[in-house]
Amino acid sequence: MISKTDRKFERVRRHKRVRRKISGTPECPRLCVFRSNKGVYAQIIDDVNQTTLVAASTLDKEVKTKHANKEAAKEVGSLIAKRAKAKKISDVVFDRGGYIYHGVVKELADSAREGGLNF
Repeated sequence: MISKTDRKFERVRRHKRVRRKISGTPECPRLCVFRSNKGVYAQIIDDVNQTTLVAASTLDKEVKTKHANKEAAKEVGSLIAKRAKAKKISDVVFDRGGYIYHGVVKELADSAREGGLNF
């Protein structure tokens, strides 16, 4: 009998595999993306000091779209880029969180690049 694969477990496994290679430093922090059924979340993290420098999500008041779709991802990407520029962060390492670089994750990355982040 063929067993059904656990999609969340597989995503976490991919994320752990990627995180072995990617780490955020104070000079070049990590832009981490999390996507759920209800929202899109992004953080810029310094892994050396274990601190979150900047965060943005669909829960913020500045974001008009309160869903987990491409339009919301564009708004979150531009918002995190704006907040990063305010903290003088321009270079980041992109961490897609084990998700496929397609759809919501791609839209967030593209709008963050348009906002001025380099990765």
